[in-house]
Amino acid sequence: MTSDLLAPLDLAFWNIESAEHPMHLAALGVFPADSPTAAAHAADLLAARAPGVPGLRMRIRDTWQPPLALRRPFSFGGATREPDPGFDPLDHVRLHAPTTDFHARAGRLMECPLERGRPPWEAHVLPGVDGESFAVLFKFHHALADGLRALALAAGVLDPMDLPAPRPRPEAPRRGLLPDVRTLPDLVRGALSDAGRALDIGAAAALSTLDVRSSPALTAEPSGTRRIAGVAVDLDDVHRIRKTVGGTVNDVLIAVVAGALRRWLDERGEGSEGVAPRALIPVSQRRPRSAHPQGNRLSGYLMRLPVGDPDPLSRLGTVRAAMDRNKDAGPGRGAGAVALLADHVPALGHRLGGPLVGQAARLWFDILVTSVPLPSLGLRLGGHPLTEVYPLAPLARGHSLAVAVSTYRGRVHYGLVADAKAVPDLDRLARALSEEVETLLTACGP
Repeated sequence: MTSDLLAPLDLAFWNIESAEHPMHLAALGVFPADSPTAAAHAADLLAARAPGVPGLRMRIRDTWQPPLALRRPFSFGGATREPDPGFDPLDHVRLHAPTTDFHARAGRLMECPLERGRPPWEAHVLPGVDGESFAVLFKFHHALADGLRALALAAGVLDPMDLPAPRPRPEAPRRGLLPDVRTLPDLVRGALSDAGRALDIGAAAALSTLDVRSSPALTAEPSGTRRIAGVAVDLDDVHRIRKTVGGTVNDVLIAVVAGALRRWLDERGEGSEGVAPRALIPVSQRRPRSAHPQGNRLSGYLMRLPVGDPDPLSRLGTVRAAMDRNKDAGPGRGAGAVALLADHVPALGHRLGGPLVGQAARLWFDILVTSVPLPSLGLRLGGHPLTEVYPLAPLARGHSLAVAVSTYRGRVHYGLVADAKAVPDLDRLARALSEEVETLLTACGP
C-alpha cells in the first residue's frame, strides 16, 4: 500500500466537517441471530477480517509539501491517504450492550465524528435484547469513500460471495511516472477552460436559489443531534407504479419522497401549499465495475420536489420530467454539478474555505435524496443473512433532513437522517413514505 493525494472532492469533504456536522455516511444492517453469542461472534469476525481489506487500513493525513512540478500546482495544503502503521481493528469494531431499538442507538452513534487520526471508519455491532437479531452500523468518512466505494469496503468484511468472474479489461496506461511536458500556455488555456466551466455551473447554482419556498422543518437551526429512521416497501409495488405511469424506478422513489413530505408537513400543521424544496440528487461518475478506486466520483442533479402539488400522479409526472431534463443535460452541467467545482479549487483553498463551503450548501439545496445500489445477491455475516439494510447520508451544515434509498432482495429501504431537535417526529415521516406508496398504487388503479 502506498500513499496518494486526496482528490479535490475528497479534500472538500475532509475540510467542511465540524463537530456538529460530521461528514460520514453509513448503513445500518439487520441480521437474524441464531444464538445469544451471534452478535459477539460477528464483532470478532469483523475485527479479524478488517486487516485484510487494504482500504480499511488507510488514514488521512494533512500535508504541507510544496508543489514540485507544474503538473501538481494545486497540491500544497492538501492531504494524503496512506497506510496507518499503528492500525488496530479493535479501535474500529465495537460491540455494544443489547438494545431494544437499533435505529435509536444508531442515531446517537451518528452524532459522533470519526477519529481523524486513524482510518476514518467504524463498525458498531448492536445486539437485540430479544436475542433474535443483531444490527451492524457501518460508518465511513465521505473523504474515504462514496456510496459505491463504501459498499466495496463493507463487502470486504462480510462473508465471501460467489461472484461471476469479471471480464478482462485492457490495462490502462500508467500515469504519473513521466514528468508533465505541457507548456505554460497549455496550462493557462486549460485553466481558462476550467474557469469558464466553473462559472457556467456556478451561475446555474446561484440562479437556483431564487424564488425559494421551502419548509421551516428543513431550515431549522441545527443542534448537532441526530435521529434516524427507516422503512422498507415492496419493490414489486414500485415496479407496478412505474409500469402504469412510465419513467424509471428512481423517478417513483423520488416522487414517493415528495408525497411523504407533503403528508408530513400537513400533519405537522406547517402546510404544504406552494412548498417546492430543492433536492440534490447525487450521480455517480464511476464506470461500471469500477467501485474499487478510492475516494469520490460524484456529480449531481438539482430539482424542485413538487410537494405543493395535491395530485400524486401529477407529482410523479413532474419528477419524471425534471429527471429527464437533467439526464438530457448530463451530470456535468446545471446547478447540481457544483460538486465538480472542487476540481478547480487549489488544495489550500479547500483547507481555508471549508467552513464557508459548508455554510453555502444551505443556499444550494434543501434536502439530499440519494440512491446507493446494492448487489442482488444476498449478503451474509458469519452465516447470518442480511435481511434489512438502511443507507444513511451525512447532514450538511444548515440541513435538517437527508434521505437515502437502496434496493435489496425485493425490498426498497429508505434511510432517514435528521437533526433530532429540528425533526423530532422523524418516525412519522418514515410512515408517510409507506403511505405514499399505497396512495400511488390506488391512483394507478387495479
